[in-house]
Amino acid sequence: MTEYFKPVPFPLWQEDKQAFADALGRSFRETGFAVISEHPVSQSVIDANLQATKDFFALPEETKLKYDGRAGGGQRGYTAFGTENAKGKAEADLKEFWHTGRALPANSPYRSTMADTPSVPEVPDFDSATRGLYDALDMFGRQLLRAVALHLKLEESWFDDKVDVGNSILRLLHYPPQTNPPPEGSVRAGAHEDINVITLLLGAEEAGLEVKHRSGKWLAVSPPPNALVINCGDMLQRLTAGVLPSTTHRVVNPSPERSRFPRYSTPFFLHFNQDVMIEALPDCVAEGGKAEPPITAQDYLMERLREIGLVKA
Repeated sequence: MTEYFKPVPFPLWQEDKQAFADALGRSFRETGFAVISEHPVSQSVIDANLQATKDFFALPEETKLKYDGRAGGGQRGYTAFGTENAKGKAEADLKEFWHTGRALPANSPYRSTMADTPSVPEVPDFDSATRGLYDALDMFGRQLLRAVALHLKLEESWFDDKVDVGNSILRLLHYPPQTNPPPEGSVRAGAHEDINVITLLLGAEEAGLEVKHRSGKWLAVSPPPNALVINCGDMLQRLTAGVLPSTTHRVVNPSPERSRFPRYSTPFFLHFNQDVMIEALPDCVAEGGKAEPPITAQDYLMERLREIGLVKA
């Protein structure tokens, strides 16, 4: 653990909200990342999702491809190995993944752009396990945004009605074992920034996640057991005029002794509601931030999905 990622214990939120908010904010300002220890997400919920994840990716390729989500920009269902690439990088990432999205009521006005998540009967507990973790991380993410609001000197509830029906996504990631040397230039996940507001990441205990500090140095993120890694996404960076940076990060290939083992991780990408206008906060501009033109969350999402190859231009 480096000095940059000193864990912030979540019970501090109950004891002193402003102290927790400022500790989170300091970490975000320095690296765009934070580590939260003693978080409220149940270990049984995490374990059930991990088992369902392993069971799904162990299915035959033809079975997984029944749930191919590429027609919808990869926003729901399965995306096969070697499909996604980091922005500006020709080589595909060495991963496959599944996306679970928000469950919307039948009369939701967002149904035209937010599809249902496919059911996977081949893995009996898959639907319930993934939905359980989605709901838990969605709730915790909203709590963390209350802390972000306090750090930014906004009303604590400022984000509440801006993310309650957002196109947030639970991603189940599988980086297969590397039994042969990977293609030249390929890594498990190329250097990139996240599109969304904040990301909550489970499974970073396995080595590989690195964050690019503003000094140019790559920093390894190695959280302690039972901790969550949180990072700012591009939408939060845009909202704060860069005061809270969306930091470039990557997942490097394993050391030779770990190359025979798979790596699983589970990021939750928390998004704004689609019609939220992302416009720089005046106080952040006054602090020295650089404002970008306003844009709706949905327009920004589609722009970025085209850049990483999940939606064709």
